[in-house]
Amino acid sequence: MTAARIGIGGPVGSGKTAIIEALIPVLTRRGVNLAVITNDLVTAEDAERLRRSGLIEAERVGAVEAGACPHTVIREDPTLNILAGDRMEAKFSGLELIIYESGGDNLASTFSLDLVDWWIFVIDVAGGDDIPRKRGPGVLRCDLLVVNKIDLAPYVGVDLKQMLAEAKAVRSGRPLIATDARRGTNVVELAEMIVHAVLFQHAGA
Repeated sequence: MTAARIGIGGPVGSGKTAIIEALIPVLTRRGVNLAVITNDLVTAEDAERLRRSGLIEAERVGAVEAGACPHTVIREDPTLNILAGDRMEAKFSGLELIIYESGGDNLASTFSLDLVDWWIFVIDVAGGDDIPRKRGPGVLRCDLLVVNKIDLAPYVGVDLKQMLAEAKAVRSGRPLIATDARRGTNVVELAEMIVHAVLFQHAGA
């Protein structure tokens, strides 16, 4: 059986890498056999950060350098990422989950369904409470919307309750979760959503 593949995208600074760092120990404690592939323009900075973290074997972290806007290799032509995932599956027997992290992009960043089975879009409170109202394709189309850095709401003048209500409204009730990745708030719940929505379904298929 091939590994399930999920994508994590969102604007620069929204906390995508921090969320992956928080998820890795939770998922591995559940026995999930996983790998991560990062994407960026001309650097492997996020991959190196994960390799140095000690949270995951360095060999289980791959990097794709887009050479152009980061969304091109997760949406228009995901071939480089598909091949990177195939190499991970060939290298690690029994791999169950591959997490693709998109390079930081705007609210239009979306994943090709040729690449991933399910994808997450991350926005953060510090980016502004008007993000849901802008109705970007990433916010509207993702399988799960994550509103991160909720601890900053009082400091940036954001009404978190209202922001979450507006996000829920524009997504017509589709799933969303509020997190503080640095402090682990709702990270276990996020991991459970991934397990139930992705791994269980993938195994069943």
